[in-house]
Amino acid sequence: MYARVIKALSLLPAELASALKPIIEDSNFDSTISPEQFECLLSTTHMTDTELRLALLPLAASYAVVPISNFYVGAIVRGTSGRLYFGANMEFENASMACTIHAEQSAISHAWIKGEVGIKDVTINYSPCGHCRQFMNELTSANDMMIQLPQREPMTLQQYLPDSFGPLDLGVKDGLLSDLNNGICIEEGSELAISACNAANRSHAPYSKNFSGVALKAQDGRIFEGMYAENAAFNPSLPPLQVALINMNMSNYSLSEIAEAALVESAESKISQLARTQALLEALNPDIQLTYVAY
Repeated sequence: MYARVIKALSLLPAELASALKPIIEDSNFDSTISPEQFECLLSTTHMTDTELRLALLPLAASYAVVPISNFYVGAIVRGTSGRLYFGANMEFENASMACTIHAEQSAISHAWIKGEVGIKDVTINYSPCGHCRQFMNELTSANDMMIQLPQREPMTLQQYLPDSFGPLDLGVKDGLLSDLNNGICIEEGSELAISACNAANRSHAPYSKNFSGVALKAQDGRIFEGMYAENAAFNPSLPPLQVALINMNMSNYSLSEIAEAALVESAESKISQLARTQALLEALNPDIQLTYVAY
């Protein structure tokens, strides 16, 4: 467990910190709160649902990787299963600002990685920027999703993004977090390449058809997958490497622990993830070996 997460826990109200401690310190804690755990916390603290989600934000923000801004943003999303997923912003030294991951993207990707097919609500400590509003508009649940900020009444995403442009405007019915299998198969490859292929099979790329995935292997051998999350507005698309980095960070691994990487993508698409993946990996550590498979 990150020391900064434990520190954030110690700064919470005493009753909440005491109730959370066994959850956070459990060896199986995966930066999520189950519906049953959330109900128990509500009962113990006598907080409302909204109050508790807002009170948990400092824990989510403690996962932030912000060497440039030192500006910690936390987000918590509730999936259709009722489970809460933490997320936080991530920045990368010696890389383009365009590589930055926003807290909402982190929490939503975290939920996607773990199998959620829809988001009920997003709780965040700062108003979502336009980039994130557009990113969230790609979701399967974009029309019904609620956004909660401190000291504000909950509002729908569509209130934050009126007259929005989204997947349906381009004839796409399956939004981000749809349960997909893109049917990709690579004939041979390493365990890491096969994991990247598995991620590509879950990727959301209805506009470019560049179904792509990344897998990262940590020094201890654990593998983290990341899927490409394409967006109707193109620019807010989240590359597969960033989703894999979210996966690693929210699993309490430092990015300095990356030993190897693999990227699997379409050879026939008009776009490619290769150059951007190479550039960010180079910024993280020039010694990271990248396996590239174009199917």
